[in-house]
Amino acid sequence: MQRTALTAVRRARELEQLTSETVDLLVVGGGVTGTGVALDAAARGLSVALVEARDLAWGTSRWSSKLAHGGLRYLATGDVGVARESARERHVLMTRTAPHLVRALPQVLPLAPGVGRRQGFTAGIGFGLGDLLRRDAGTPSRVLPAPRFARPGAAARLVPAVARTRLHGAWIAHDGQLVDDARLVVALARTAAGRGAKILTRVRATRLRADGATLEDALTGTTLTVRARVVVNATGVWAGTVDPSVRLRPSRGTHVVVPAARLGHPQGALMVPVPGSGSRYVFALPTQLGRVVIGLTDEEAPGPVPDVPVPTQGEVDFLLETVSGLLSRPLVPDDVVGAFAGLRPLVDTAGPADDGRAVTSDVSRKHLVQVSPATGAVNVLGGKLTTYRTMAEDAVDLAVRHAGLTAGPCWTADLPLVGAPSPAGPSTRVRRSAPVRPSTPAGALPASLVARYGAEAAQVLSAATLPGSASAVGQGVGAAAHLDITRAEIEWAVTHEGALDADDVLDRRTRVGLVPADRAAVHEVVGELVADTLARL
Repeated sequence: MQRTALTAVRRARELEQLTSETVDLLVVGGGVTGTGVALDAAARGLSVALVEARDLAWGTSRWSSKLAHGGLRYLATGDVGVARESARERHVLMTRTAPHLVRALPQVLPLAPGVGRRQGFTAGIGFGLGDLLRRDAGTPSRVLPAPRFARPGAAARLVPAVARTRLHGAWIAHDGQLVDDARLVVALARTAAGRGAKILTRVRATRLRADGATLEDALTGTTLTVRARVVVNATGVWAGTVDPSVRLRPSRGTHVVVPAARLGHPQGALMVPVPGSGSRYVFALPTQLGRVVIGLTDEEAPGPVPDVPVPTQGEVDFLLETVSGLLSRPLVPDDVVGAFAGLRPLVDTAGPADDGRAVTSDVSRKHLVQVSPATGAVNVLGGKLTTYRTMAEDAVDLAVRHAGLTAGPCWTADLPLVGAPSPAGPSTRVRRSAPVRPSTPAGALPASLVARYGAEAAQVLSAATLPGSASAVGQGVGAAAHLDITRAEIEWAVTHEGALDADDVLDRRTRVGLVPADRAAVHEVVGELVADTLARL
């Protein structure tokens, strides 16, 4: 357990060690790609250090739709290779490496006014092709059920807010949904740490070289030099600021957040075809903490890369208008309790003067791994969250060849992440009730806790030392009473997941921060819990 625990004390110790040793591989960037690279390299027996300027999952990795999807829309655009890779990596996540973090999500495409006959027909064919990819990947139907046509009543039971007038039926298909994208990143980082990798947040790489980097500790302002036999640049949308030879074409994906009650607490995702498109959809996705996330857009985002992208009002209006076309009662701006945007780090394959470039929604999501002519580092660019593992494998393969390292083969496809159940299955019994109560019976765990921590759920409660650990953090705070995050989870974030302040906990460990009102309601109590826990380390 302690081998995988990330703490402020471990960070300080390992940062000091880094000044007097040479690591085989230095990873720059703490998103899903960077942590995936760190795990792959550490699992092969290499010495590894990862540095992240802010926090784990600070950038694009926390702004996704929280889907581990099989690449259906890439089939529609003819990118069969990426679609097949996505289906295979979804299979790995759902059956071997992270089945505790990914569940099968029903997706409902109503056949009703607003969905053209051709769109419905095309979608049915697409779902059938997607099911062929599922079978090709070896994913059994008990994990991901095959698509089917359903009667109006079945569609309405999954998405109660759907308009039933002239509803003829619906296509229902299943895809993989992460309980949270940032939790996947944290699990990767902790699993890598358990195999000896140094995971160092708040450490910025100010200059990359072929044999290391100059680093700055954001907590102390100290500058240090680290030596490495090879460097991997996994900074995502910021890759061009680290390496001037990199040319990216970021696109912005925006989501809005509405209360799940507004859509009747759906058990499935509503799929709404974008008017005039044969491959794009807007999804209303039920997520944790009583929320529905609606997304997403695909808009060109030129210019300097912001720390935190901001949705435009036009994008918010587009999402509300599109999804409202299939609802019994349209959504209005007052229904929106939060909004977020992320920048996709798409590789720009066209020249800077090419006026005939495709729109970003048609740009391939295939990743690119290459040695930089400017820094000598290995750049890993593009790609998508679901295929992070193959991106990492390709990056480490190239790094090993480039630096002449001795390393074993990649085996991350069979390496369970922290929290994954044993082959015999989880040993804890799940109580199917959403609210978290102080008097949780021994041996019975809230479903929400198991969904976030898997086989570690019981340890999250048993390891807690602060008073009232099993009670909800919003207990006694009327505006946040619906949040099922326990005080024990706040403590665990600091003692095991590398959180250094309240923002780390609210914005990247628990995702309370996706709704500003929820964040404000519990910020003070979370800050106190974090401070108390840090003082005890």
